Amino acid sequence: MTRSTPNRQLRLAAAAMAAAALLAWSSGAFAANAVELLSQSAGGARTEFTVKTQVLIIMSLLGLLPVVVMMMTSFTRFVIVLSLLRQALGLQQGLPNRIVTGIALILTLLVMRPVGDQIWNEAFVPYDEDRLTLQQALVTAEAPLARFMLAQTSKSALAQMSRLAGEKDIQRPQDHAFTVKLAAFVLSELKTAFQIGCLLFIPFLVIDLVVSSVLMAMGMMMLSPLVISLPLKLLLFVLVDGWTLTVNTLVTSVQAS
Repeated sequence: MTRSTPNRQLRLAAAAMAAAALLAWSSGAFAANAVELLSQSAGGARTEFTVKTQVLIIMSLLGLLPVVVMMMTSFTRFVIVLSLLRQALGLQQGLPNRIVTGIALILTLLVMRPVGDQIWNEAFVPYDEDRLTLQQALVTAEAPLARFMLAQTSKSALAQMSRLAGEKDIQRPQDHAFTVKLAAFVLSELKTAFQIGCLLFIPFLVIDLVVSSVLMAMGMMMLSPLVISLPLKLLLFVLVDGWTLTVNTLVTSVQAS
């Protein structure tokens, strides 16, 4: 095995950062800006930054990675639905935020694996082997990610974001700027998450209403309905194998790109 050099380590970090940086710019615009960022012009000739300077820049950009993971994948949909489910069950303390976030992250890795494999094989590996430049690798990495986002995006959301961005004469969804596709994707994910969450909320809401009505009819108004409804909701959720149904609904709700 060959020993890694600083330049090789830098290329690995840059490739990992590629998908994240696409959050802010369209493919062509970002690629140009990224190449411009990693180099400086001196006397009309382009001079590369030192390795330490490039690592500093890339590590700064990697700070945006958590935001990108949330906004450019199905993580937003999953974490919202799971949070609504926790609210419907009344388990604010019994199901910590870390557990909800961890489940959403695991499901996101499962759903995004085909897209990640395609980016790895078509963009990262050729770039690491010096068969693609950084700009070409970024453009190649954007294609599967854009296809995934467009598969989840509604036409109405895409048209609305395009109109707000001032785009004109766009014939195909693929021709929209990356920022437009990203904004439409996030809007569609929020809509889908609340639709699924509403369907999950209804059965538990019915249980709360029935329990509250029964307690009021019995004159036990001093007793909190949550004390009675929580075990009933947990029992119902366990009997119908709720976690399996919820995970299956979330995963199958994501359209293949």
